[in-house]
Amino acid sequence: GEEVNAGRIGLTLVLAGMVGSILCGLWLDYTKTYKHTTLTVYILSFVGMVIFTFTLNLGHIIIVFVTGGLLGFFMTGYLPLGFEFAVEITYPESEGTSSGLLNAAAQIFGILFTLAQGKLTSDYGPRTGNVFLCVWMFVGIILTGLTELKKKIR
Repeated sequence: GEEVNAGRIGLTLVLAGMVGSILCGLWLDYTKTYKHTTLTVYILSFVGMVIFTFTLNLGHIIIVFVTGGLLGFFMTGYLPLGFEFAVEITYPESEGTSSGLLNAAAQIFGILFTLAQGKLTSDYGPRTGNVFLCVWMFVGIILTGLTELKKKIR
């Protein structure tokens, strides 16, 4: 039963993320508040990850589904915002260059974090692995907050 629930929670996360990605992108197009929107969604992703981490072992599967959905909504919703924010802060460099570098960095860090979290999870349990990710998300929030936004000339 746990494997089935894990798959369904993953599906919930992905579906909520699809909705979040679309809505966050639309919001950014409407408001043009690149740094504020990116930072807000990043913080909400972090909050979602913390809640998800500490509700996994409560024994109430519905809570895990809800927190997984929130996590998926904001974490995947952050993706289009991150790419747009990168374009804004690297102006006048080409969008392709900033997007390509960001994507490459995401893949490299994704591999490293997956390996590290896997080791932590197998040695110390899922909570420790997730706390590791929470710490790095918090570092990302700080770095995003400190990043200066260059105004694009349109």
